[in-house]
Amino acid sequence: MTGKAKRESALNEIRRNIAEYGFHTYVVTGSGKPHYGYTIGLTESLGRELILAGAYFYRLDEVSSVIRSVVDQLRTPLHGDRQGILESPWGNFSLRKVDISWAKELMLGAFDYYGASTIEARQIVPDESHWTIDIPNLSKPLAPNAAPGWQWLQQEWAYPVAKDSVALTNLDALRGERITEVMRWEKDEWEIFAGAGPDITETERRVVPLGVLLAADPSLVPAVDLPVGCGFWRDAEAQSEWHAWGKSA
Repeated sequence: MTGKAKRESALNEIRRNIAEYGFHTYVVTGSGKPHYGYTIGLTESLGRELILAGAYFYRLDEVSSVIRSVVDQLRTPLHGDRQGILESPWGNFSLRKVDISWAKELMLGAFDYYGASTIEARQIVPDESHWTIDIPNLSKPLAPNAAPGWQWLQQEWAYPVAKDSVALTNLDALRGERITEVMRWEKDEWEIFAGAGPDITETERRVVPLGVLLAADPSLVPAVDLPVGCGFWRDAEAQSEWHAWGKSA
């Protein structure tokens, strides 16, 4: 299939979803960026598109459901165009205006669909209990000091490992708790936990771009030099130092 044919096929899918559901959800992952999802088609009904950026409290397969729950709330007579708190089964959310620099960087499908030079958009912002360190403030212009993991949109990748390297981590780490365990199991795969790995339940585990954690905590940078099968640990106290675990058998 040619590039033109692929584009037309994608546009047809968007049109079908808009006709059936009122909007299409585009979920983006990979290439070392935090995952995100955004809508196409709400401009006609709500006057704006929506985007959920990062927010690793929610797994990748939950992003579309979170966005849909917010759309459902905005469609109710109770909320309409209000900018207040939106209650949903996925938590409470507020909406924040999206700066055009972020929109043009992240919402390419919407710009392509509308053939427009500008799009009105709102960021879906989770409440404190669902907050994670990777959530950027999209109301401010895109800049290198964005939330952890997003600076690679503008900066060169800074580490001697693949940009799309990933880490299995936990929600405590993604909420800013001190990371205490690091292991490198494969060339491009790490385990990086706040707390004891064996005690972390499946519901608390998340796979994130390695760059998110490296940017959030510079003391993790030595992890990129670990040989496969090696790791280190430290206590939870702020001044504790790394100790080698050595190579696994």
